[in-house]
Amino acid sequence: MTHRIKDAAQRLGFNPVGIASADPPQHWAFYQKWLGMGYAGEMGYLARNLDRRSDIRQILPDAKSVLCVGLNYQPHSDGSDNSGTPKGQIARYARGDDYHTAMKDRLFELLAEIQKIEPSAEGRVYVDTGPVLERDFAARAGLGWFGKHTCLIDKSRGSYFFLGEIILNLDLEIDRPQPDHCGTCTQCLDACPTDAIPEPYVVDSRRCISYLTIELKGAIPRDLRSDVGNWVFGCDICQEVCPWNLKHAKPTSENAFQAREGLNAPALTDLLDMDQETFSKRFKNSPIKRAKRRGLLRNVAVALGNVGSKSEVPALTDALKDDEPLVRQHAAWALGKIGGARARRALDKALMCERDAEVIEEMRLARKKIKRKRT
Repeated sequence: MTHRIKDAAQRLGFNPVGIASADPPQHWAFYQKWLGMGYAGEMGYLARNLDRRSDIRQILPDAKSVLCVGLNYQPHSDGSDNSGTPKGQIARYARGDDYHTAMKDRLFELLAEIQKIEPSAEGRVYVDTGPVLERDFAARAGLGWFGKHTCLIDKSRGSYFFLGEIILNLDLEIDRPQPDHCGTCTQCLDACPTDAIPEPYVVDSRRCISYLTIELKGAIPRDLRSDVGNWVFGCDICQEVCPWNLKHAKPTSENAFQAREGLNAPALTDLLDMDQETFSKRFKNSPIKRAKRRGLLRNVAVALGNVGSKSEVPALTDALKDDEPLVRQHAAWALGKIGGARARRALDKALMCERDAEVIEEMRLARKKIKRKRT
């Protein structure tokens, strides 16, 4: 039965595939310590439903095993243009369609196949959003080991794959975990521009570019903005430098995860010019909708401050009139970073009609920064 279920999973495109027991997570104590250190930041949902996270039998009382699957999301090479307009970067996983929908639909299809194999089968499907420590189960199921950047790494394919699981009431054959093959390598720790990996196997989400550009809903801390670079949604740096990805990662054959037009290296000024209707249409069924328009444009403004030039001052000046204070605030910071007389005049003019206290503070700080550059 185990082999037939695995074959069904692979026929549906899942790879790797493995089975873990339904025993409590091995890393439960560490998870509680991680939460206690505040490393989850504003992701309060990670501290909810702890009873279920600590024991999946709270989800399915008769749970005996967990079918864990992976799905490669590495898109094909970008093919982006080399024009001089400043470009942003989007994490590979977010350049195509929303993986939650794509994977969950296929997992329900797999559950139906399992119930054909064994009519008494009951299962619960999860992809990322449920109270399940899925990396723990996936590691125990042999899908990979915890890398020092905390992503799961498989020796034959790297780490660019999504995780999904079906909790089952079936007594299946359990797979062996993979050994840790990170060795003495610290490439991911060394490459992180915000020092979000304070020690191997630990991420401080509050400093992670993915957290800052997606999960954080307010202003990006000023001391981290320059280090965000031109990332506008997520970050791949720690995975890009990983030797296992450099050697073994291959493009996915899944059409849903291929990059949408213009998302391999989007023009930052085009993104900054989006109204709500354009944003909703362009990112329909995309993971990027999670950041909402105001969050994405906040990130774009920061990216323009980091990689833009005086040519982008008009676009940032227009952003000072945006309905969202969050966008205006970060546009002001970007103008201060770029500097110049035109940026200073734009800030002076905007200050005359600005009413939001945080935006006013940002504008004043930006003006001072430009003045210091001149002197």
